[in-house]
Amino acid sequence: MPCGQACSGAVPALYVVGVDVGSTAVKCHVYDQAAAVRGSSCRKVESLYPRPGWVELDPEVLWSQFVGVVKEAVQAAGLHMRQIAALGISTQRSTFITWHKRTGKPFHNFISWQDLRSAELVNSWNRSLLLKVIHVIFTVLHFFTGNDRYLAPSFLTFSTHQTSMKLSWVFKNIPEADEAAKKNNCCFGTVDTWLLYRLTKGSVFATDYSNASSTGVFEPFTKCWNPTLCNLLSIPMSIYPPVKDTSFNFGSADSEIFGVPIPIMALVADQQSAMFGECCFHPGDVKLTMGTGGFWNVNTGRNLFASHRGLYPLIGWKIGEEVVYLTEGSMSNIGTTIKWAQDINLFTNVDETAKMARSVVDSQGVCFVPGFQISANDPYLCASFMGLKPTTTRNHLVRAILESVAFRNKQLFDIIVKKVCIPLGTVRADGGVSNNSFVMQMTSDLINKKIEKPSNTDMSSLGAAFLAGLASGLWTDKEQLKKLRQVETVFEPQKDVEEYKPAMDIWMQAVKCSLHW
Repeated sequence: MPCGQACSGAVPALYVVGVDVGSTAVKCHVYDQAAAVRGSSCRKVESLYPRPGWVELDPEVLWSQFVGVVKEAVQAAGLHMRQIAALGISTQRSTFITWHKRTGKPFHNFISWQDLRSAELVNSWNRSLLLKVIHVIFTVLHFFTGNDRYLAPSFLTFSTHQTSMKLSWVFKNIPEADEAAKKNNCCFGTVDTWLLYRLTKGSVFATDYSNASSTGVFEPFTKCWNPTLCNLLSIPMSIYPPVKDTSFNFGSADSEIFGVPIPIMALVADQQSAMFGECCFHPGDVKLTMGTGGFWNVNTGRNLFASHRGLYPLIGWKIGEEVVYLTEGSMSNIGTTIKWAQDINLFTNVDETAKMARSVVDSQGVCFVPGFQISANDPYLCASFMGLKPTTTRNHLVRAILESVAFRNKQLFDIIVKKVCIPLGTVRADGGVSNNSFVMQMTSDLINKKIEKPSNTDMSSLGAAFLAGLASGLWTDKEQLKKLRQVETVFEPQKDVEEYKPAMDIWMQAVKCSLHW
């Protein structure tokens, strides 16, 4: 019987669907009350590169993939759509689109968080006299008031990852969007907002606090879209969606889409969703996601830490009166680098990379520099291999790539320890690269902490499902969710960090040589 077809008699809705719309794939899992996966589906996300540095997604293709994976996963589970109690949606952050409020027609493709079209605008602003004046004003305000909300603007810098500069670029370069905004007819949405809008046939325009706070345009201290920043960049405030709780009844998917109306009970940003899926519910809980990019997140509870260089505050989730804050540090080009290495035939199967890395004593002095570095935030950093020799083999190159991931993990962790003034617990890892035992063990050695890897590393899907299941009543509270968590492997420190110092020092020299290419 087709998945959307009604079956005879009353069918209990005891399953929840979690969808993760990531940068490389759209994944859907159907979970039962024990959080066991009953059915899955995955489709590859095809990025578009219309110009050098530009990264886009076709909204119609993404929509088709989303609907497709939900239908396929429910069918794979052998279930009917009527048995789905709730849908939770986790999405890549800061990727956005604008569209006409009346017609629903997009003004452009999704502009990805990886897109670099605003690089010149970013550099211009970061060198501007106005930004220096802003730094001085807020430094003085922070000195006299001691209020941490003035600390972040005191050393505000823009980056290409932020939505703000790319959104400013849209209104400067797409006249249709600018004209619609002037007439109050332009809508802005991250991926979650667009999907919700499509699922409800245009009747619901909203986002949640986790996605909003990840744009760089939303003020986590006041929990509002930032009017000062928008005025500074000439972005109209009328374009933004209302912000709702993360675990919340957003309405139902139109019955024409899946055959029956399915309640949409959670919208959540992917890293915050993975944090929730890992059950990092308490202050000091730490999550490390290694997927397309790398993300360290620390639960800071009710305390919102102001931005420091390399770290920034986010809203993890809001459920009723509970607001949980996170501190995050990020790095690009982890999964993408490993995929590139596979594409140029450094290895055949990603599962063999850990064995290849261990087959040599060291990288023989070879260093790999990824295309973006957290210590420099330089969009013009040159990705490169350095220290190549006639004796260099594929194994040395693969080891150098994997070592660069662990070294960057060490850099970010050290910043977190220095800046986040709360005791840190065991690190919980997820994402595709967490399946690489070489990277995991080396990271554990470098940070001198235990790292747990769950049996299912698709934590963003599980987190979205948990949040949706709580809103629908499938699960009662977070204590029940903690009992469902399953750890597959625990990595404990085996080497002293000093043993890695010579190799890391050489790698850091290689990074310095690649800056501002």
